[in-house]
Amino acid sequence: MESDQGIPPRRSKTVRAIVLGFAAALALAAITGGSIWALTCPCEGTPGFVLRGDLTEDPVTDWTFANDVPLCQIQISVGWRPHSVNLNCMASPDGDLFLSCSSGESKYWCPRVQPDHLSRLRLEGVVYPVVLNRVTDPATLDKAWTARVQKLQKPEVQSVQPGGAAPPLDAERPDTWWTFQVRSALGA
Repeated sequence: MESDQGIPPRRSKTVRAIVLGFAAALALAAITGGSIWALTCPCEGTPGFVLRGDLTEDPVTDWTFANDVPLCQIQISVGWRPHSVNLNCMASPDGDLFLSCSSGESKYWCPRVQPDHLSRLRLEGVVYPVVLNRVTDPATLDKAWTARVQKLQKPEVQSVQPGGAAPPLDAERPDTWWTFQVRSALGA
C-alpha cells in the first residue's frame, strides 16, 4: 500500500524520523553554541552578551588601577538585550576613566550609547555599574588620548593589541577616534 504521494508508509516514517532527528540535533547545537557564547564572550573581536563576574557595591572615584588591566570589557543595553565588547580603557593621572573606540561611527555599539547611558564595565573579573557619556570636548579628548598613548606603552597591554606596536608618544589623535568618559553609577 502506498501513501497519497506514492511513498510507502514505512519509508515516509523513516524520512520523517531522520528529518526530526536532524532538526533536534541542529537545535541542540544552536542552544549549546549560544550558551557557550553567552557565558564566555566577548572573545577577541566577537561581541558577547552579559558580563558576569563579582559585582562591586562600592563607588569608584579613582580609576587609575585600570591602567594595569590590559583589556577592558563594556556591556551596554541595545533595546531589550545586552551587548558587550572588548576594548581599551585608560585612566588619566587624575583618575578619570575613558573608553577607546577607533572609528567609533562605524562600530555597532558606539552610536547606540545615549547620554548618561547605564552600563557595566568588567576589569579582571570585577563588574562595575557605570554611566557612559561620549566626549566631544577637544581638551577632554586630548586628555583621554594622552592617557591612551601612555597606557599602550606597557608591554602587557601591547600583548593584547592588534599589530602589537606601541604608538609613538607624540601620536596625533585621529578625528575618527571616539572616547567615552566612564563614571561609577554607584553613589551617583
